[in-house]
Order: sequence, then C-alpha cells, then structure tokens
Amino acid sequence: MLRCALRSTSRWKCDSFIWTQTSLCYKSRSFAVSSQLGRKSTQGHTLKQARYYCQSGEDVQIKQTAASTETNELPDKAEKAPFYTHLQNCLCPTDVLDMLKQFPASQQHLSSIFSRMWESSKRMTDEQRRCELQLMFEHPVFEEVCERAMTDAWRMRSDDLAYSLLAIFSLGVPQNTRLVQTLLRVMQERLNQFDIRSLSVLASCIREMENSRNVQALTEALRLLLKDRIPEIQSVVVLQSMMRAVGKNSPILLKKQLATKALSLADEFSPPNTQYMFSSLAAVGLNFKPLLDVCSKKIAENVHEFPFGRLLSVLKSCHELHYRNYTLFSSISEYVANTFDMWSNKQVILLLATFENLSFRPVVLLDAFAERIIQRSNSLTLKDLLSVLKIFSLLNHDLKEKKTEFMASVTMVLESYLPKMPPTDLLKAVYYLGLLEHFPRTPLEKLLQKDTLDQLLQKGKQSDKILRWLHTLDLCLRLDKPQLPPSLTSVPDLHITVPAHEVKVNQEVLSAVRSIVGTDAVQDSVLEQSIYFIDCVITLPHQTEETSGLELFSVFYFRIAVFGSPPTSFCFGTTHPRARLAIKLRHLEKLGYKPVLVPVLELNSKTEEETIEMLQKLIFPDILILLRDRYRIHIC
Repeated sequence: MLRCALRSTSRWKCDSFIWTQTSLCYKSRSFAVSSQLGRKSTQGHTLKQARYYCQSGEDVQIKQTAASTETNELPDKAEKAPFYTHLQNCLCPTDVLDMLKQFPASQQHLSSIFSRMWESSKRMTDEQRRCELQLMFEHPVFEEVCERAMTDAWRMRSDDLAYSLLAIFSLGVPQNTRLVQTLLRVMQERLNQFDIRSLSVLASCIREMENSRNVQALTEALRLLLKDRIPEIQSVVVLQSMMRAVGKNSPILLKKQLATKALSLADEFSPPNTQYMFSSLAAVGLNFKPLLDVCSKKIAENVHEFPFGRLLSVLKSCHELHYRNYTLFSSISEYVANTFDMWSNKQVILLLATFENLSFRPVVLLDAFAERIIQRSNSLTLKDLLSVLKIFSLLNHDLKEKKTEFMASVTMVLESYLPKMPPTDLLKAVYYLGLLEHFPRTPLEKLLQKDTLDQLLQKGKQSDKILRWLHTLDLCLRLDKPQLPPSLTSVPDLHITVPAHEVKVNQEVLSAVRSIVGTDAVQDSVLEQSIYFIDCVITLPHQTEETSGLELFSVFYFRIAVFGSPPTSFCFGTTHPRARLAIKLRHLEKLGYKPVLVPVLELNSKTEEETIEMLQKLIFPDILILLRDRYRIHIC
C-alpha cells in the first residue's frame, strides 16, 4: 500500500531536528534527523487543496536560471534515452504524468520530471495554471511520483535534491507535507556536498518558505557554510540569491563579506543586477554605501533601460535601507518627467509617494503632474486625490503662478466626492489643503458640522494621528484666519490638547546666541501654542520715541525665534522646508516672530567662533543691520 507523501506531518515530526555543530571544515555530518522519517503519519489529513505561493520579482531570475539549467540538460540526455525525448514533448503537468504510465521513471529521472511539470505550468495563464495544477494534484500518478521522491531522496544527487525541492514547492505542494519535510531534512544531512549552483537554487527556495524549525536549521547551516564558500562564488545572480536567503538575522560580518564580494564583481553587473542588488541588500538589512553608490551610478547612467516596476523597487529599497542618493533620485524623476505621457496617473502617484517617503522633492515631475491635474482633474479617483494632496502638502511644493489653478482643480474634485466621503477622508483632505494655506468653504463647512466633528473626536480617542490633524487644523483656522463659511461665525472650540514632542534646547545654539546679544535679551526653551518649540527667543530693546516706522518694525522684528532644524526637516539635498517646518515658520510669523533656522548638521563641523559668525549672519542679515542703524536698536 502506498504511503501518502502528500499528507501533512504532525507538528513534532515536521519540526523535529537535532543540530550538532561541527568544526568549520564541515568534514563530518552537521545534522541528524528523526528516526521516524518516512513512516506514515496517522495523525495527518489528506491534501484537499493546493497552496500557492507568490514569488518576488527579484527571485524570478535565479528560478528561471534553475529551471532552464535543468531543462537544457534534457537534449543531451535525450540522445541517450527515449524517456527524455518524450519528457520534452510534454506541454503540461498532466502530460508528464500520463507519460509516466508508458515510461516508468527511475530515481535519476525524478528531478527532471518535477522540473518539467513546473516549467510547463509557467507558460500558462493564471486560470489555466489553476485548473492544470488541480488536475495534477488529483492525478493518481502524481502521488506515486511524490512517494518515489520521498523514498529515493537519500540516494539523489545534491543538485537533483535542490532542483526537485524548488520545482515541488513552486508547483504549490504545501510546505508541511511529508515530501517537502523529507527533502529539507535530507538537505540538512547532505548540505556539505552541495556545490555553489545547488546552494543558490536551495537558497532561492527556502527564502520563499514559511519559517519552521527545519527551514530555520537549514538557513543557519547555509550561513555557516557560506563563510568558507564565499570566495568560490563567481556569479552575480548566485551571490544575490545567497544574500536574500541568509536574511536580516544573519551575522553582520557575513553580510559585509557578501557585500564586499558583490563589490568585487561590480564590473560584471548588468542593469538587472544593479536593481536586484538594492533588493538583495534590503533583504539582509545592510546599508553598504560603497556598493549602493556603484549601483546608483549604473542605474542613473542607464535609467531608460529599466521598466517602471524596477525603478519603483529601487526607490523602495532605498527607503528601507535609509539610503539617499541625489543623482539617482534626480535621474529617475527627470526620466519620468521627460517621458511623462507614457505614464498613467497611478504610476506617477506611486512614484511621487515613494519620493515623498524619501523626502525628495522632484520639482519638474511635480509641476508636470500638476499641469495634468489642471487639464484633466476629473480623471482622479478619491484615493488618487488624497494621495496627490498628501504628496504636494508634505513636500510643501510651491506651484507659483499655477497654484490658484491647481487649488481650484483639486477643490472641484474634492467637492464632487463630498456626498460619499467618510469623515476621516474629509479630515485628511482639508488638513492637507490647510498645510498649503488653502481652505475651501464647502468641504470646511461640512467638516466643522457638529455631527462630523463628534465622529472624528470619538475616533480620535483611539488614534493620535486624528487628534494631531484636528489640532493642526485648529491652529491653521485661528492663526491663518481664513474666510469662514457663512454658516460659521467663529471657529469651533475643539478643546484638543496634543502633547508636544520632547525636544531639548540646543546648548550650542543657545550659548552662541547669548554671546551675540547678551544673556538678558535671550529666553530659552519657549513653547508656542503648546506645539512649536523654540530654542531661544531674542527680545531686542528699542527706543519708544522713534517714528511710526519704528513701530512697524517693532511689530515684525521685535522678537526673533531661533531654533535648530535637523536635516529631516528639509527636502533631501535642499534647504526647502517640509510641511511640519513650513507650517511652523508660517505660524511663528503670524504670532509676530522673525523665525531664524539654524541647520544643526552644519554646526557639527564648526568651531565656536565659526558658529557665532554663522549665527550672526542668520540672525542679523544685512537688511536687519541697516534697520538697526536706522532705528538705533542695540545689539551686543
């Protein structure tokens, strides 16, 4: 009676393993397996439905290489045996299984059988593949082949084991079946015998698997083995597969060894290799700048060779790795802007949203998209609209003479969606527009209705983000003083208090400012409106007998707010303020301050004298010096 290779193993059988660490020469066995291996599980259940797994784009190349390598071996074998000739002629998995009724398979045929079934299914549409795989699982010969693979696994060559596992798993055989677990255990036992190509195929497979003890043990063993085998790797694709397999939990030394090896092969990188290297480094969680810089340069020089999906993948990897490269970002944004008509709204929005996450402001691309919105605003869905408003507001993009037209277009779209807009989306839209100092009457009127505000305040009890949006909007209405809808005589008091972010005064800035204007004129750690932190406020004395011109001057320049601004407050590579800093500057001016930004990053490389000189130029620019001399304001 056939043993069922496709039955699920019990938990203890599935995950049981004994890990015996040996010396790094790997001459003896590193893993022993359960003596219960191969026995029929009485506690499992018969497979009823195949489980399908998706694969990431960067793994396609190594898997296609694995499949084509196995397939390309068939013509040579076909000259020696008719079995391979008939196998090549099979166009679907069930053809392969039907053929086995006439030509029984031997142990050395198993890898080719599974690989051919997988290869033939890849050429089908999704619906065809679903139906064909269902027929494959129901075919009586399929279970026989799986039983044979489980029985003969101990006698299979290393490369056959790797290709078989890859094909079986890719066909949708669930990971917890006895067949897959057997192959994993045999590979633990035989891992020292695997060549680099087989290790690469195995690595690309186990990375897609769910975490379990057998997978974890095999991954750990692969990491140990790689320490000695890295010098043998000469293929970029194989190296990238290894990097993605070892994962983020691998030792930092191993990650750097792999990245250094990749850097040594940089001259061989093809355009796809450069994109895969970004995702490979993201997979191990290593920001290896020398390698990323090389790849960035290659992509920037050949940006037109990359499809949209790969460019987007590169940018997402940059975000994950906290890596920034102005030349790379600029080349991608300029390429898309120069070929703008090729791209749909969805593609442009995805790209701009990723740039926003990277704090990069692609000016030309934003201007081009704004022009499209002005011309065809009715093409925006509600989701598109919210994304557009978020991108333009958080990047604080200035459309200059096009701002009025743009605001009118997005407001018209927003008003068309008002009847079916949930309160949270309405709040988002009005909040983003408020950051841009635009307050359309109709949306604002609906938002400030008692019922809408009550719903939002109720949700705000579970969401700090909603409370912060409401608090910022409340500040905008009180300080920017926009024209309110006719139904409102005053701004509703929302009674919202939001805790300010904990910020400590910059002692270097404070000390330098006191050296410039004296101690008595400086007040440190000022918090305006319970949210805007100021390192120090300079209060300049003036003579009251001066003319009305002095009174005008004293209103705007009597108080100077000096505060440090980290690089994250600006758009990457520029001094253009992002939304949070921009609205802080705007509101401090409304409150009668003259804001002075101190770029904190620049202070790190300056001496005390250079810091004082820099702050003097920032706090007292030439025009203020002239006003000082004219109105006899005292400065130390």
